[in-house]
Amino acid sequence: MPIDLNLLAAFASVARRRNFRAAAVERGVSASTLSQQIRDLEAALDLRLLNRTTRSVAPTEAGVRLLERLAPALADITSAVDHLQLEADSPSGTLRINAPQPAIDLVLAPLVGPFLNEFPRLRLEITAETAFIDIVSAGFDAGVRWGESLAQDMIAVPLGPQQRYVVVAAPSVIAAGPPVLKPRDLLGRPCIRTQFPSGMKLPWEFEQDGVLEKLEPEARLLSSNITSQLRACRDGVGFWATFEDYVRVDIEAGRLVSVLDDWLPPFPGPFLYYPGRRHVPAPLRAFVDFIRRQRRSG
Repeated sequence: MPIDLNLLAAFASVARRRNFRAAAVERGVSASTLSQQIRDLEAALDLRLLNRTTRSVAPTEAGVRLLERLAPALADITSAVDHLQLEADSPSGTLRINAPQPAIDLVLAPLVGPFLNEFPRLRLEITAETAFIDIVSAGFDAGVRWGESLAQDMIAVPLGPQQRYVVVAAPSVIAAGPPVLKPRDLLGRPCIRTQFPSGMKLPWEFEQDGVLEKLEPEARLLSSNITSQLRACRDGVGFWATFEDYVRVDIEAGRLVSVLDDWLPPFPGPFLYYPGRRHVPAPLRAFVDFIRRQRRSG
C-alpha cells in the first residue's frame, strides 16, 4: 500500500535524532504531531519501528533496516529539490556538518561567520563528534576528517593549510627534569593525554628521517576536553601533545615551551567530505564553492 512520504521523513528524523523534541524542531511540528505520525506509519506497516521509553528513543531492528534504505533515498529527493536552487542568487536551506572538535575550533569556526554573512538565507548545523560515522545514514550533508580516515568513495575538499602537532609544557615542568631530546625522554615524565568516550587513547606519534616512533606515555591527566587539557598544561601538570594552533600564543608568550619540534613534521589539514552524488544539495554546493574561493584568495 502507498505510504505518505511525509510519514517516512518524520520517522527518519526521529530515528536520526533519537529524540522526539529535537526531531519536532527539525520538522517544524509539535512533538505530539510527530508522535502521531510515527504511530500512523507503524500502523500502516504493521511494524514497530521505534522503541520508546520515558528517557530514550531508538530504532528497532526493522527501524534500522528501514532507515538504512530510506536515508539515501530521502537525501536524493532533497538533493533534487535543492538542485533547483543552484541557479538562484541566494540559496536557502540547512547544511549539516559532522566534525571532530579540533577541526571545528581551528578550521571550521573561522569560516562560519564569513560564509553565513555571504549566504544569509542558509542555516548551518555543526555537530562535534570524534567517532567515525556514516554521514548519510546519520543525516549529515558532509563530514570533516583528516586524510587517513576518509572513505575512498567520498569526494574530499581541502579545508585549510597544513597543520602540525607540538609537545609543550610549562617552564616549571621543563626545568624539573633532564632535557627532552628524543621521544623516549618523555617516558617517566608527567603527561596529559586525550581519552575518548570509548576509552581509547591514541599513541603519540613522532617521525624523523623516515623513522616513525609511537609512544604511550603514562598520563597524570586523561581528558577528552581540550580546554581542561590546556589549562592543566599551563598550570604545570605535565607535557601535552596537541595541535600547534591551540598553543601558538602561549609559546610566543613564554607560558609554554615546545620540545621535539624536529620530530613533529607538518601534515595536511582536514578535508570536507561528502558522497559523490549527481546533484549536490544547494547549501553544500554553496559551502564547497565558498571554501575553494577562500583557498584561492588565501
